[in-house]
Amino acid sequence: MTYAEDRKPQTDEARGVFDPEITSEFALPDGLAVPRAGGESEATSEFALPDGLDVPQTPPAEPEGSAFSPPRTYSAKNPPPAFTPPTGVPVVSLTKDVPWQDRMRTMLRMPVAERPALEVVHKAEEEGPAVPRVLDLTLRIGELLLAGGEGAEDVEAAMFAVCRSYGLDRCEPNVTFTLLSISYQPSLVEDPVTASRTVRRRGTDYTRLAAVFQLVDDLSDPETQISLEESYRRLAEIRRNRHPYPGWVLTCASGLLAGAASVLVGGDLVVFVAAALGAMLGDRLAWLCAGRGLPEFYQFTVAAMPPAAIGIALTLAHVDVKASAVVTGGLFALLPGRALVAGVQDGLTGFYITAAARLLEVMYFFVGIVVGVLMMLYVGVQLGAHLNPDAALGNSQRPLWQIGASMLLSLTFAVLLQQERSTVLAVTLNGGVAWSVYGAMHYTGELSPVASTAVAAGLVGLFGQLLSRYRFASALPYTTAAIGPLLPGSATYFGLLSFAQNNVDKGLVSLSTAAALAMAIAIGVNLGSEISRMFLRIGSAGKRKAAKRTRGF
Repeated sequence: MTYAEDRKPQTDEARGVFDPEITSEFALPDGLAVPRAGGESEATSEFALPDGLDVPQTPPAEPEGSAFSPPRTYSAKNPPPAFTPPTGVPVVSLTKDVPWQDRMRTMLRMPVAERPALEVVHKAEEEGPAVPRVLDLTLRIGELLLAGGEGAEDVEAAMFAVCRSYGLDRCEPNVTFTLLSISYQPSLVEDPVTASRTVRRRGTDYTRLAAVFQLVDDLSDPETQISLEESYRRLAEIRRNRHPYPGWVLTCASGLLAGAASVLVGGDLVVFVAAALGAMLGDRLAWLCAGRGLPEFYQFTVAAMPPAAIGIALTLAHVDVKASAVVTGGLFALLPGRALVAGVQDGLTGFYITAAARLLEVMYFFVGIVVGVLMMLYVGVQLGAHLNPDAALGNSQRPLWQIGASMLLSLTFAVLLQQERSTVLAVTLNGGVAWSVYGAMHYTGELSPVASTAVAAGLVGLFGQLLSRYRFASALPYTTAAIGPLLPGSATYFGLLSFAQNNVDKGLVSLSTAAALAMAIAIGVNLGSEISRMFLRIGSAGKRKAAKRTRGF
């Protein structure tokens, strides 16, 4: 017997192996039966389906669908009752005569699959839009709007309008307090293009803001054809445009604002002049600090000192004036009402990160004002100035003087915001209406000041939104300056005075009242704007879907 015959396995028949020449160590062990595949061997991969798994094959004739198309099992005649109401889903109709703010805001609140399809785009280049340049233009426009104080929702709507005007409908803008980003995905199988831009400098210029809104409105008009180069040229002109009012006019406006506020709370001519001088001196000191590169916190601290110092000096000189009216008038020119309204509006519309950042900015500004006034009040208390925190401000027996002062306050506030001259008259009248409503409810009707402030601010937001829709512009120039007479200057001053005199309880009560009044102003302005959209034909409830949030869980 040979060596090969001696090593031959004894179970060849059981293993299905009939070749007597297999002697390798890779031979199958005894007892393991593996069926031999007939024919030629085929190379397989680890992605091959295992034996015994039957997978039904889809019909090859059916084309590949999209993620945005309804599933094959969907039937319009028999829709799932859990997702579709019995009456059906109302059809969204966005006509061309609707302002772009409402059209873009409505589409942003829709899922991507439900947005109306783009019509024939006239602004695109022959070979298609240059996506990186369109995104860059969109970010630059959004930067100007956000830096000018516009709300996050309106900034997103403007960015979406610019992209859609150049044929980029599948884009998603994202706005935070200091960062703008936008992402565009041409199709489901292509990589998205994402760009971002940081907002580092902020400035108040509502004339520039109105020009940016006009540019977006022209881009959104389907009957106009504006190329990318033309849009960049207009945007550069907007950036290079000088402010409509010089620095000395702003300083005088700050003084007139403080004087009008002092008359609004019961001051006379001497108080008017003293408050105006204090505010103008504080404004010049703030400009000096800004030129030296100091942060805004210290600018507010320095600007709050001169009005308080003048009020204390008049008290020490035994001049028969209301020193509290002087200090209160100076505070009116510094209270950050614009940032407060924008912060609360962002929170109410669902932009919580941006709202938290704006409100934190307001808190820092307010703390700066508190520090500046408290330093002067502590000095006055140490020098023996008799300041009464229980002194009553405001005189309900001078309604005509107060209405005139409120209109002057709104006018000067509009100048400080660098508004267009064509909007100054409207916002001045809006401020007079706001104070008339507040005075009628609080002084005549003896209602709560918080409720009276909320109703007056609601009318400001309502009229401002109507005026902005009439002009096809932003609502900020028509609302921000009009809330000036409603700002809680007196409550803030008396709270700080109580703290300076070690009366913490009264101080907390007064500052809590000031905070409640500020929130009433912000919520009232936002509610008035929403009410105007609700009753206008362009902003009905069926066309502007509200965002569904967590509902408390």
